[in-house]
Amino acid sequence: MQRKKFGKTIKIFLMDSIPDGRMACELSNWSGKAYKIPRGMVKECSDRPELTSTGVYLLFGTDEEGTSKSVAYIGEAENIYRRLTQHLKEKDFWHEAVVFISKDDNLNKAHIKYLEHRMHELACKAGRFGITNGSIPTLSSISEPDMAEMEEFLENAKMIVPILGYKIFETLRKNNSESFNRNLFHIKAVRGADATGEPTSEGFVVLKGSNIAGSTVNSCAPSILKLRQSLMDQKIIVEENQELVLSSDHLFSSPSTAAAIVMGRTANGLIEWKTKDGKTLKTIENE
Repeated sequence: MQRKKFGKTIKIFLMDSIPDGRMACELSNWSGKAYKIPRGMVKECSDRPELTSTGVYLLFGTDEEGTSKSVAYIGEAENIYRRLTQHLKEKDFWHEAVVFISKDDNLNKAHIKYLEHRMHELACKAGRFGITNGSIPTLSSISEPDMAEMEEFLENAKMIVPILGYKIFETLRKNNSESFNRNLFHIKAVRGADATGEPTSEGFVVLKGSNIAGSTVNSCAPSILKLRQSLMDQKIIVEENQELVLSSDHLFSSPSTAAAIVMGRTANGLIEWKTKDGKTLKTIENE
């Protein structure tokens, strides 16, 4: 018998009465609490005694080399407010922070070190953000009951972070057999194109190891040429054994953009992506 899933109640308080200001976020029946704080409003948190407590935090921004790639830093502190003000002086890449504390002051140093390590581990595995930590955070040794409690805290944090705008812990593909087996589509075409992918709620993911066309046609759209070059510059498309290959799963905004990159020409992804038995993505969506 399949276990029934129940809904969750999440309360978001606009601390400054504006949508792009500070936010406090709470989940029903959870002792944790999240804050979303724009960089320019950190010092306005000096009158928030709860933010002088122990917690973990994530700094979000773009990389310091001037590209548009999203990056993040994951840290812990026994005084969150003091640490964020230090980062105002030490790190200039970030524009927003997401902070997690315990409403009942139940997080100690070992707890936050454990959470910092696990968040870093999950963010690296998801691969959506470049993680700027200079080293892997130390995994603290805690008791089995404490570990279970921190894993529950982490699950709730993972639920809240996307609601606050950052899918840092979510993998591009959902780890279940239905996604892996039913939703796979393929393209095999001229110039070496041989790729596998799947549609998601965010767009279309082309899978690691897919072969990309070794060249483009003369009529290829400039936007596709620019994106293709960007993916090569970022080492997402790499050369292996004289073939172009995706070095990691990559999310495209649409099936057509994904197909165009794979095939080296303008393409209608709803028609080009097909299941193993020849059904197009358009046919599957219309069934």
